[in-house]
Formats: sequence, structure tokens, C-alpha cells
Amino acid sequence: MSLSNGSAVVADGSTSFGNFDLIKRMELRNNSIVVSKWQSRVTGLTVAHLDYEVFNDSGCPHTLEHLVFMGSERYPYKGIIDQLANRGFSNGTNAWTDTDHTAYTSSTAGDQGFLQLLPIFLDHILYPTMAKSAFLTEVYHINGNGEDAGVVYSEMQGRQNTSADLMALCSQRTLYPVGSAYRSETGGLMEALRLLTVEQIRKYHGTYYVPHNLSLIVTGKLSNGTQSLLSVIQDKVEPTIIAHGQSRGPRPDGWKRPFVETPSANREPIKQTVKKVVEFPEKDESQGELVITFSGPSPTDFLNRKALDILATYLTSSPVAPLNKEYVEVESPLCSYIYFSEDTRATMVDLPIYIGSIPVEHLDDFDKRFISSLRRISQEDIDMDRMRVVIDRDERQLLSKLESSKGETLSGALITDFLYGALDGSDLPDALDEIKYYDVLRTWSSKDWSNLLKKYFIDANYVAIIGKPSARLVEKLEKDEKARLATQIEKLGPDGLARAKKDLEVAKEEHERPIPKDVLTSFPVPDVKSISWIPVESVQETGEGSNVARTARLQSDLAKHIESDGPPLPMFIQYDHVKSDFVSIHAYFSLANLPDRLRPHISTYLAAFFSLPVERTSGEHLSHEEVVNKLDDETVAYESALGVSEQFTEVLRVTFKVQVEQYESAVAWLRDLVWGAIFDKERLLVSAAKIAQALPELKRDGSNVLSSVWLECHFSANSTSLASAVLSQSEFVPKLIAELREAPDKVIADFETLRSCLTDPSSIRFSVTGNVLGVAEPRSVWGKYFGSLPKSHLTPVRLTHETLSDLGRNPAGKATVVSLPTIESSFVSHTTRGIQGFDHPEFPALRVALEVLNATESYLWRSIRGSGLAYGAYITADREAGLLTFMLYRSSDSMAAFREAKKVLASLVDGTVDLEETTLDAAKSSIVYGIARNVSTPGSAATNSFIDQAIKGVPQGYNLKLLEKYQAVTKSDVLASLEKYVLPVFSSSSSTVVVVTAPSKVDQIANNLEDYGFKPEKRTLEVVLDDGSVSDSSSETGSQTSYH
Repeated sequence: MSLSNGSAVVADGSTSFGNFDLIKRMELRNNSIVVSKWQSRVTGLTVAHLDYEVFNDSGCPHTLEHLVFMGSERYPYKGIIDQLANRGFSNGTNAWTDTDHTAYTSSTAGDQGFLQLLPIFLDHILYPTMAKSAFLTEVYHINGNGEDAGVVYSEMQGRQNTSADLMALCSQRTLYPVGSAYRSETGGLMEALRLLTVEQIRKYHGTYYVPHNLSLIVTGKLSNGTQSLLSVIQDKVEPTIIAHGQSRGPRPDGWKRPFVETPSANREPIKQTVKKVVEFPEKDESQGELVITFSGPSPTDFLNRKALDILATYLTSSPVAPLNKEYVEVESPLCSYIYFSEDTRATMVDLPIYIGSIPVEHLDDFDKRFISSLRRISQEDIDMDRMRVVIDRDERQLLSKLESSKGETLSGALITDFLYGALDGSDLPDALDEIKYYDVLRTWSSKDWSNLLKKYFIDANYVAIIGKPSARLVEKLEKDEKARLATQIEKLGPDGLARAKKDLEVAKEEHERPIPKDVLTSFPVPDVKSISWIPVESVQETGEGSNVARTARLQSDLAKHIESDGPPLPMFIQYDHVKSDFVSIHAYFSLANLPDRLRPHISTYLAAFFSLPVERTSGEHLSHEEVVNKLDDETVAYESALGVSEQFTEVLRVTFKVQVEQYESAVAWLRDLVWGAIFDKERLLVSAAKIAQALPELKRDGSNVLSSVWLECHFSANSTSLASAVLSQSEFVPKLIAELREAPDKVIADFETLRSCLTDPSSIRFSVTGNVLGVAEPRSVWGKYFGSLPKSHLTPVRLTHETLSDLGRNPAGKATVVSLPTIESSFVSHTTRGIQGFDHPEFPALRVALEVLNATESYLWRSIRGSGLAYGAYITADREAGLLTFMLYRSSDSMAAFREAKKVLASLVDGTVDLEETTLDAAKSSIVYGIARNVSTPGSAATNSFIDQAIKGVPQGYNLKLLEKYQAVTKSDVLASLEKYVLPVFSSSSSTVVVVTAPSKVDQIANNLEDYGFKPEKRTLEVVLDDGSVSDSSSETGSQTSYH
């Protein structure tokens, strides 16, 4: 749970508060974070506050996670927890289920809504209704056609036969003995879900959902410190727990701590190496996967766990890392990635290594080759200069994460401590104070690191699970499922099918009981003033001879600081100061003037950007390895990508984040990497080969394919997003590789042309965000490296609406239905014209209208997800492109979902369904959370200040000013907006449709769309051929992004 505002700990520093005794209190070094852990001596409930500025495959933990949100004893209404959360400056609640715990989460802007929600939240967790009707819709049911459905069932249907899930289950079964809960598929296997009953879930809840097995972790400042948190729990939670007869203290008789005091704790290191093969359904049999798992140290051996994390970074983090150089950074990659992970377990952690996109001819012996590589690295000695760089950079990155997201960074350690740490809290200091281990690891020798590598990997036994693609299995699963369904339908018979249909209808009716208005209004909407916004001081220079922009700010500290540092600059630059230990520089290059034939080159350019040889301004020549090593030594992070957060993709962005003292270094690197990069044939080949290696896996994903086909339908050849999509890249990259081998000079000349277009001074905007006041020379440094740029009039940023095709500008009539063999459900987008521009007067009403529709447990959620028709359904407004899109994610019946959404919209507009004022209030409050979340860190607040002013062309803090306009939106405004902007997406005369679905569903969906007046085109996504080409394909949005 995340909050903001307030002070520190219990006011008098006492060690008790009501029923609660202080177990541990500590302050983390250098981070201004006070951690306190408390436990009720009466109920055993554990509370932790970070204050700062299962034994079978039934899926009981996961299914219970879903049922918790379906009402509680005190609030017996489906979805009320989310509706109340939305009123309290939140965006609903969420949860995840891991092998050893289930976590329920809620984030609010400000603490007022949080403290109101907390007792209701805990009531749902401890005392959910777990009604049979909720089980039917949310977990599993058979519909009137005899088909299996339910939200959980649909989720697992989409996961169970993926390579990742099949390999993980085999690994669990091999690693852990019978009787260990770690063997379980806690999500629930489909065959077990079909047999699961609500009684089993209730029994599981009664055993494990007890206060002495629950820890409440709260992160963020509270207006009255920890005392306000404990006061709410003492007064409004503890009495309910006691009333349920659960005042048995922290350790009731007979209670065994899960995983620590049960058979699951009886673990030994892997006794012998085991290798197994798992087939996964895939028509493209060219590439497989591998996971190799080793036994690690104790979960409380924090030093060695950190050392292993650093070692993994050393081995795989960059193009010059030893394993990457051997396996990935080559013209014919042996895999697309190597990822070292850690799974926290009782007694000892597991150390899985995930290796993706391995050519099948190398699969069987890949593990042996991999161990041999580790042995050679150990024998050749560890490069201690690079290890120093890795350690220093990892420390900088941790400090950066603690500045921007303390709660998210540390809450994982608190969860692990609750599960496996000492009950007296004695492990907490070592678990949370990660910074102290860096100084210890800096004293390690090359031999120490080699010994660590030998102990846990080279000389250790392991379990290797090989994932092999199987076209035969695709057909077998389809055949078996059809046979099973036929048997199920026959067994049910007409009477059974009718009964199943009736049961589902009754369950839906029960869920649709309205929540009494007085229940909702009893939860007051917090005051927006309770939110503390991060202040951003902004100054903009627009070119040589111009004064600091906006004279009202001339007297600000930032303006004075900049004005005192040399003459004005000849280019556009904006400074956005926030309180921070870091500073970032960004360059935004417009792609408007790039020749269309060069747009497909952008992905390779971005992939190679930070690993090309460089001729520095000083005249020094650096190899690509020297570039990577120096960048890692001097930065916190660096990134090159199209746009920001998938917006403004007609702009190429380069970003460096550094400590304040490295400011000049970052500016110099920007100059040298853009203007001084050497387009080396070998490095370009490696970058293109990596893209080619990743393409087959990307094209298995329904969302990727949908995004690509959608781009193809709505955008023209001058769209950089379309040129960078997987379909375009599938056609372009093999040709680029061939041309690099046959005519490298021509390709290099193309990249030189690309760079000359990119560096046209009229299309470059520079940005500085972070601790600008801490930089001694914020302006003159830019003059030193960029003062020679010629004067030029800055051209407007090109937005994506300028790259729309004729159909994109006027979406109407066309439907594209794509067959994708690797999926079982459907991914759908319906698109119509929307609002274009960032200061449109009708946007506030549309924004509230979409929140009304999209909110958790609101209209689309209840009519589509609540009926099991799709895992997700929502409507988005793209103001840059001027398009509005209705999306369906993992839909079991996309046409039924379309009909339900259309019916809901029409009923709201014509008044058949009343739009409640409480729903309107909740929508407005949820928008407040979204805005607060978007500027919740120093970096995001400063970046948004730049985007608003320099890209969108609106005043600084424009989104905050919109809050007043959102609050002024009326019910009639919302209904008018729904009619004008949203209803057209459900008409063939004003919308287009793209559907990506299973082969068996293509004809039926196409026919149904034709009945609605669309002109459907059916396409098939073919598998990759031996030469790497495809006969027809689809792809993802965006481009290759380079981030480190």
C-alpha cells in the first residue's frame, strides 16, 4: 500500500500502543526511512510501517485471491471494495499469488482515503463472503453451451500450456519432494479447477487466513505518523477479529508456521544433476528455451545473496559481459538472453537461470556448454576493474530506486522477512540495510568471486528443464480438448446444460444487486488538498538571444542560477528542478524529416546506440567495449527509445541519468554518442542479428500481433512506429543483414544519412531534469559541447496524427481478422475518431466518461469480465493520434463482449441504465489518483513538466489545473460525451475492427462482423520459414529500445 504526506513514528517513541507491541524499530542509513514492526499480543496480527518522505494444484490460494474481492461479512456486495477504493483517490485494489504467499495491494493518493479504506480492506481479506455465486462467475463454471469458463479458469487457460508455465511446473516437480508445498501450481491447473469446490476454498481460508498468519505492510508518510495507522487498526480492526474468536495470540496452540515449520522446510541441496525435456505447443519448431536451477544460500545469508546478484550482473548486464559476448553479441546468436534470478525459499534460496530463443540444434547440450563457459570465466580470473564498475553502479541504481520508489523497493524484503525471518525481528536490519554490503564486496578478491562462482554454479548439481517446441502437440491439445468438451456436453445432456445456464444466470443476478447509495456515500471523498505534490521549478530557453522564458519566473532561484552561468545558448533547452540526488539529461530528436525508406533502420540504430565505437570530441577513439565500460562507470542509467511511455513515437529520445558531479560527463556522452558514433559493420550486424533472434518469440503473443496489425491498418508509410513494428522488421532485418554482408558501405552511408537528418538543429530539444540547482554550471557546459550548433528556427514536434492513413483519419467499415495458431482466446480493438490535441475543451468530460466505463467493478468490468467474456475490457483515448479504441484482452467470446459493451453504452445514453452520482464521484476521485501517480517521483514530476511545455505545448502543471475541470463535469456532460465520442466505436459506419484469434474462431468472428455491417478481411500469421522470411505476419507497436 502506498501513501504520501506526514511525519514519523508513534509520537512518544513508546514500545506499545493498545494491543500492539513494538518488535523492531530501525532507521536505514542515508535514506531517511524509519521502519517499525509491531504485533498484536491479542490477535497475533503483524503490522510493518515504512515511513519516509498451498499443498496441491487446486489453485486454492489463487482462487481465494479472486474471491476476496467479491464482498465481505460487513460489506456483502460484489465489488464494493473497489468502488470504495475508487472514491478514496485510488484505482481499485489488486493482488498476486506466489508459491509461498498471496499479497493484496491498494495504493492511494494521500492518507485520508487510505485510512478510511483500511478496515474495509482487511474485512474482505479476513472475512470474505465466498459465495457459491461468486465462485461460479469468478473461478469456474460451465456455460449453457457446455464450455468451461470463469475468470480464473480463463486466466489459467491462457497460461497453462505456455512454455514458461510448463517448464516451471516440471522444475518444481523435480526440485521438491512429495509433501512440499513448493511443488504446487498455486494458480490452479485447469483439470484441478474443474474439480474444485467453494467448500475447499472456504476450508483453505479458515486454515491460513488467520490474523497470526497475516502481515500488514504500509509504506509512505501518514499525517500523524505510525500512531494514526495503529489507532485505526486498534479501534476498527482488532475488535472485529476478537469478535470472531480469533484472540489466540501470536502463536496459538498447534500452529505451525507455513514453510518454516512444515515439511516444506525439509530441503537439501540438489543431490545429482537432472535434465528433463518438456514439449510446449508451437508450430515454429526452430527455437526452444532452457531453465537451469541451482541451490543457493540461506534466505537470511544476505551478503552472499547480494554477492550472487552482483556476480550475475557482471556476467550478463551489458554487451561486454562475458556470457553476453559469447552467446548473444555474435552474428549468429546462440540465445536472445541469459537471465539469472532468485526464488526465496525456506532453508535455501533457488537460483534459476533463464535462457531464451535457443536454436533447437543447440538445445540438448546447451547446459554443458554453459557450465564450461562459467568454468573458463573462473579460470581466466574475474576482471576486477569491471567488477568495481559493476558494484559502484549497482549501488547508484539502488540509491536511485530508493529515491523514486522506497516502498516498492523495500516491501519485498519485508514480505520475505515475514515469511522466513526470525520472529523477534532480528533479521530485519540485515535484510533492509542493503547498502552496507557494497563496502564488504569491494574488499573481495578475484579468487573470492571465482570461489563463489564455483560453489554455487560450476561445482554444483543442477536441474535443467529443456523446453522444446512441438507442432504435433498443438494438434494433440486441440484434438484432446475437443474430445473432452464433447464428452462433457454428452454427459451433461440437455437437462444438465439448461441447469448450468440457469445457475450462471442466477449467479449473475445475485452479483448485480445494487450497492445501497448510503453505503457508498458513507465513505467520504477525500479533500484533494490532502495530497502533497512534488514541487517543480522550471525554466525554458528557446535559443540564442532570447531571455529566459516566462518573465514571471525571472526571479526564481533556478532562473538566477542559470542566468549567472554564462551567455544564452543557441538551441532550445529546458531545465526542470526537483529535490533529488541525481540529474538527468535528455535529447529529443524529431524524425519528421527522415526519409521514409530509412525509418525501418531506426530499430537497429537504437539497438546499437550504446555499443558502437566512438570518436570523442577530444579526439580520443574508443572501441565499443571501452564505450560500454566507461558508460557503466559514469552513469546510473542510460536509454535510447522512441518517445516517452509509448507516446510521441515520431521523436527519438536519448537519456542519461547520473550523479550531480557527473553532469558534464553526461553532456559529453550525449554529444559523442550521437555525433561521434562510428557505424561499424560488425557491430551493426550483431545488433541486427539480435533483433532477428527475438522476432519469433514476439510473434507468438496476441497483444503484439494485434498492436502491429492495428498500426498497419491505421498508419501510413511515414509512421516510425509502423516501420519499427515486428511485421516490418521481419521483412526488413533479414535484408539489412544480407546487405551488411554484401554491400556494407551502402548500409553505412544510409546510417550516416539517418544521423544527418536526426541532428538537424531545428528539430532538437534538450532537457535537464533533477537537481539542477546542485549543478555548478548548468548552462555553460552545454555551450562547451554544443555551442557550435548553427542557429536554427525550432520546428514543431510532429505528432502521430500526422502519420495516419486515409483509413486512420476516417475509420469506417473495415474489419481485419487474423489467425494466430499460438493463442486460444481473442485480442480485439475497435477504433473510431476521437479528440485530437492536449487542450481540447471537451476532453475533461470524455476523461471522466471513460473512467466511469473502465473503473474496476464499473460498467465494462461487470458486463464483460463479470460474465467471463474476457479477462480485460477497456476504452482508451489517444489524444496524440486523435483516435478512441475499445480493447478486449483474452476474450473467450469477443462478439458477445462487443454486444454487451454496445448494450451498456446505449442504455446509459438513452437513460435505460441510470448513471449514479456515486459512480461519477468515484470516477473523478480515481482520476485524481491517476494524475498523482503520474507525478509521484522526482524524475516523473520533472519529466512531465518538460513534456507538457515543450512537447504538448500546454502550461506547466496543466494536468493539475485540469483537476478543477474534472470536478466540474456533470452527469449530462458525461452522457453527451459518451454519445458523441464513444457510441460511434460500436457502429460499422464510423469504426474499424482488428481481431487476432485462434484459427478455429476466424470464420465465425468474420461472419458475425459482416452481419454488423463490416467488410472483413481474413489473414493468417504464418510460421517462420527456414530462410527467416514470412508469407504474412503481424507485429508489435513501438521499436527496439536500448536501456541499461
